[in-house]
Amino acid sequence: MPAVPAIDLVDETFLAVPPSTVAAAFADPRSWSRYWPDLVLKVYRDRGDEGMRWTVRGALVGTMEVWCEAMLDGTLLHYFLRATPADTAGNPLDLPPRQLAREYDARARAAKSIALGLKDALEDGRQPGVPPSVVSG
Repeated sequence: MPAVPAIDLVDETFLAVPPSTVAAAFADPRSWSRYWPDLVLKVYRDRGDEGMRWTVRGALVGTMEVWCEAMLDGTLLHYFLRATPADTAGNPLDLPPRQLAREYDARARAAKSIALGLKDALEDGRQPGVPPSVVSG
């Protein structure tokens, strides 16, 4: 892999649920292929309620992390992707700038889609500052 990854993506989303709830969404390896269907992940650090770090291969080679930071009455979900597009043999590709920009944009949109999907599912209508027992369905 090149010394500097071609894609260095950071995303943050607040979820009004505890870090353990958010971390649980990433704990099951079967969920990974739903979130990242073209990537093969290998855990190199399971941080429990604080999240996970993976090495990445497949369409990208590099590293990825979700960090579940306790904040206020919920969790700030941080997502980091540091990787380079790869060919089918896992060799890094040197994409032209426009193609790399499209890849970056697609990965950024996918990251936000995952986070907002979790927000919708896990919060179940709860607003920040409102205790979970007060939420009406």
